[in-house]
Amino acid sequence: MKDKLNRREKVKRLSSNKIFNIKFQKKNYLTFIGGLISIFLGYILLSNGSITLAPILLVLGYCVIIPVSILIK
Repeated sequence: MKDKLNRREKVKRLSSNKIFNIKFQKKNYLTFIGGLISIFLGYILLSNGSITLAPILLVLGYCVIIPVSILIK
């Protein structure tokens, strides 16, 4: 009985540690910086009056590039 409890506790510890054990690599940081550049350019174009390219860059940066940079392994 005690052995089963120890196994369950070990599984819980391992599964909970993997959630927070995210290690970013160089490609994660480069992709994230690309997303920030896209967002920055989007806001610059938006301030200049571009109503077509600016929203595309902003959505691309916020909804595609930044999440992809987090999910890349």
